[in-house]
Amino acid sequence: MENNKTFACAINCMDGRVQDAVKGYMQKNYRVDYVDMITEPGPNKILASPGLAEGLVENIKKRVDISVHHHGSKVVAIIGHFGCAGNPTEKEIQIEHLKKAEETVKSFGFPVEIILLWVDGDWKTVEKI
Repeated sequence: MENNKTFACAINCMDGRVQDAVKGYMQKNYRVDYVDMITEPGPNKILASPGLAEGLVENIKKRVDISVHHHGSKVVAIIGHFGCAGNPTEKEIQIEHLKKAEETVKSFGFPVEIILLWVDGDWKTVEKI
């Protein structure tokens, strides 16, 4: 790995429609070269209720650990999006899930900035929550 390349991490939905928007947002707003994508269907819902999916949450934590400690990520984004099949609820509920998910990721104890992102149904608009 080239030492001068920078990384961020995104806990993102597996839905391919949101990948480019999140990557572009992170590269532009956090001036990073690469974005490590940790994907699950409806990750905000999974992380909002960690007791219901302990194995998944632990797996997400291990992947964030790699991004932080091996790639040097300083920011971790958690994403929700319009039309999510893994979390088929309206935006307001998904935003509540994002806020609860933030607490779970904070509990991992990594020295990173955690941000919450919403990707709208045009698959281009990214809103920081």
